[in-house]
Amino acid sequence: MTQSLLAGAFLAALLYVLIPGPAFLALLGIGAGQGRKAGAQFVCGHLVGDTLWASLALVAIIGAKTIGSFVFDALGLLCGFYLAWIGWNAFRARPKSEGAGLMVVEKPFRRGLIFGVTNPKGYPVALATFTALVAGSASALNFDTLPVLLAVSFLGFIVADMILIAIVGTGAVRRFYRAHERLIVRCSGVLFMGFAAQALLHATPGLLGWRKA
Repeated sequence: MTQSLLAGAFLAALLYVLIPGPAFLALLGIGAGQGRKAGAQFVCGHLVGDTLWASLALVAIIGAKTIGSFVFDALGLLCGFYLAWIGWNAFRARPKSEGAGLMVVEKPFRRGLIFGVTNPKGYPVALATFTALVAGSASALNFDTLPVLLAVSFLGFIVADMILIAIVGTGAVRRFYRAHERLIVRCSGVLFMGFAAQALLHATPGLLGWRKA
C-alpha cells in the first residue's frame, strides 16, 4: 500500500465532509440558530452516513478495479462528469430569498443520522470524490487494503468533523457565512469541477489506450 493511496483516502474523506453541500449548509444553519453543541450532535449523527457511503464507495472502486482497468476507468469517467455537473450547478447557484430565519432542530443527533443515511447524493458524491483522489494509485487497490483504507477514511471524517465543530456557531463564522453564502457555494462548485478534471485526466488515457502497462 502506497503513501499516496493512504493520503488520497484521508484527503477524500476530509474534503467529502468539508466541501459545502446540503449537510454542510444544514450544519451552519443549526450552528447559527442553536450553537456549537447542537451542531456537534448533528455532526455525530451524520458521521454514520458518511462512513456508510464511503465504505460502499470504496467497495465499488476496488471491485471495479479487480474486474479490470476498463471498468475502473469508465467509473472514473462517469464520476468525473458527475462532479462537473454538481460543481457547475453550485457555481451557478442563485442567492436564497431574504428574511429566512435561523434553523431550529429539536433533536440534532437524530436529524444528522437521518440526513446522513438517507441523503441521495451521499453515495455518488463519495464515489466520485474517492475515485478522483485514489485513481492515481489504482494499482495498489485490492480488498486486502480495504480495512486500512476505511480506517484512514474514518480518521479523515473525524478530523473534518472536529474542524467543523470548532468553528460552527461562532459569531464570526455566522456573520461571514450570511454575508458570503453565495461566494462560498460558488467556490465549492469550482473545487468540485477541479476534482472532475482530475478524475477525467486519470480515466481518459486508459479508455483511449494511451496508458502504459
